[in-house]
Order: sequence, then structure tokens, then C-alpha cells
Amino acid sequence: MGTGSDPSWLFDFTGTVLPVFLALVVGIIAVSAGRGLLQWSRNNKAPLQSIPARIVSKRTEVRQQQSQEDSLSSRTSTTYYLTYEAEDGVRREFKVEGQEYGMSAEGDQGILTYQGTRYHGFQRRTSYSTAE
Repeated sequence: MGTGSDPSWLFDFTGTVLPVFLALVVGIIAVSAGRGLLQWSRNNKAPLQSIPARIVSKRTEVRQQQSQEDSLSSRTSTTYYLTYEAEDGVRREFKVEGQEYGMSAEGDQGILTYQGTRYHGFQRRTSYSTAE
């Protein structure tokens, strides 16, 4: 199977290698879509839960993409995460909007509402000091 004067290697490539490669690509896409649908289905079947929790950690994930046409331009996106700890010690991390991330502080306590891996919100418990 060389690339010399014999053109039969091209038929081996298009008849064997290319279909296997395409089947692998289609298989990877199908598995990814299936996993996403399975997670979506599990979340829909999970009960909506509201539990006492506190924020124990905040983190961000920044991604920068360089434009291929123009090496001087780039695009940056930030994803925000909050980690909550329930009274039983179990920790759960959820992706949140930037505004909620900015208004949250480690140590905030309140009621966490979620459904499976789906975040529905966090209602802070307000506490006021009466010391004067």
C-alpha cells in the first residue's frame, strides 16, 4: 500500500480507512448526544429539592479563543461556579450566572434549590446584628 505509481492505495483508503474514520466520528457524536439526553432525563425524573446549605467555595473558568483570521483579536468567556455544602456534609457544585456569583460570598447560608444536577437557586438567610 504505497503512494507510488500504483493508484490502488487510494481505493483502500476510501474503501476502508475513510468509512472507519467516519463511523468513529459518528459514534462519538452519538455517544455524546446520548449521554446528554440521559442526564436531561435523569434531571427531569429527580425531585425538586430545597435544603439548608452554605456556600463553601467560588470559582471561575476563563476560556480565551484566538481568532484564526486575525491574530490580534480574541474572544474570552467566563463560566461561574458555586459550591454548596449541605448540613450532612455533602457538597454540590453548580454553574451560576455572573450576577449571582458576584452577589454571593463564601459563608453565605440559606436554602439551596436543585433538581438532579440542575441548579434552581439559592435563597440567602439574612441575619442582622442587634449589638450596639
